[in-house]
Amino acid sequence: MNYEDRACRFSCGDDLLYGILSVPELVQSRGILMLVGGAQYRAGSHRQFTLLSRFFASHGIPVMRFDYRGMGDSEGDTRDFENVNDDIRCAVDYFMGSVAGMTGMVMWGLCDAASAALFYGFRDPRISGLALVNPWIRTEAGLAKATLRHYYISRILERALWQKILCARFNYRAAAASLVRQVLTAFGNNGQHPVSASASLPDRMFDGYNRFNGPVLLILSGNDLTAKEFADLAAADERWSALLQERRTRHLELPDANHTFSTRQWRDRVAGQTLDWLRSW
Repeated sequence: MNYEDRACRFSCGDDLLYGILSVPELVQSRGILMLVGGAQYRAGSHRQFTLLSRFFASHGIPVMRFDYRGMGDSEGDTRDFENVNDDIRCAVDYFMGSVAGMTGMVMWGLCDAASAALFYGFRDPRISGLALVNPWIRTEAGLAKATLRHYYISRILERALWQKILCARFNYRAAAASLVRQVLTAFGNNGQHPVSASASLPDRMFDGYNRFNGPVLLILSGNDLTAKEFADLAAADERWSALLQERRTRHLELPDANHTFSTRQWRDRVAGQTLDWLRSW
């Protein structure tokens, strides 16, 4: 289906925010608001969000992607993913008012954009679904456990490591110190109390997920520490395990994919599965 990319701008408080609307000739009633994660703008890593938006628009789904305040072309002070509810609300308002025939939308977010979607989604009845891709649920202890479980074990099996050891080029002291730090962080507090804001992130994300009533698509990369940390926490926490087993959640794991699905094959798989999910309800 033919579609048109349109530059757009809208207000959030005293600042102007900029984005792109991808609008198909025949608009389906449900659109996609694509949220940007990390320190990047609306095109995404290796133009990922641009390409995904055009794919969805070519199948009749209107898409909007935009820059938060302080990012990309948008005005204002930079803020992190925990403080973008107003930006998202203004984007939803603009999106709904700009595409005739659209009655609601899903939010699609990668990394901390998935976390931002959980913080916002349950607050707005116009959000009918969430696509959460490698959600950012980072705590110091969680990262340390994921590193021990998924990095160190695979590292032991690497041929390059044993070549360094056999050639006496391996720094035993530095490696041992790093391992000890990871163990102390994962299973103790290293003489310090955990930072409350970091420790509460999984709980706040759980609350957002639990309070959201719509369908959820959860996509995890197999070759990504962020995804591993989320999966490990969910498996170890009974509340998360029960929540993710609800019928409203569809799971997709790409075993070889990295954090940003940097190959066309991985990106196409994500796009196709998202489209199938949208059409299934």
